[in-house]
Amino acid sequence: MKVIGLTGGIGSGKSTVSHFLTELGAVIINADKVGHELLKSNTEVWHEVVATFGKQILTSNGEISRKKLGQLVFESPKRLETLNQLMHPEIKKAVKAQLSKCRRQGVSAVVLEAPLLLEAGWTGLVDEIWVTAASETTVLERLKQQAELSQIEALTRIRSQLPIKELIKHADVVLNTELSLDELKAETRKFWQKL
Repeated sequence: MKVIGLTGGIGSGKSTVSHFLTELGAVIINADKVGHELLKSNTEVWHEVVATFGKQILTSNGEISRKKLGQLVFESPKRLETLNQLMHPEIKKAVKAQLSKCRRQGVSAVVLEAPLLLEAGWTGLVDEIWVTAASETTVLERLKQQAELSQIEALTRIRSQLPIKELIKHADVVLNTELSLDELKAETRKFWQKL
């Protein structure tokens, strides 16, 4: 089974490429979605995160507000590191379980979509690293439209991640997501067919 690590900064087009790969027959494991599952009410991780960051991150019905948690951790590199130390080992464990299940089912190719693939030290889980890349200007525009973040919030999140130049150093494939959707789809297909 071939495992592609799909990574790139926030707003760099990972989800778009992931969608194209799904259409081409890939099984996608989205590390962010795995993390969201782990944060559901009354899980072990939920208790640890609430104990660490306080009840101010909870909604009125006791769920963790990712928006409140995001605001809290992205304004402090130390808090972000603390959250990552809590989450990354648990996400990795869940991802490994999903990869094992895919192997047992005879899946031929899996894409692990993980924004922090390199930062979390998960490169050992994948055979190839694909990086989505776009200029900071493009990413800022996308974040303002899609995530409804202010310019300052967007810049803070962009700058909390590895610079794109650093990600590209580790890439087997770089996908320029500033292409038109049709061109990006064709590029994605071209690299997929080489697998």
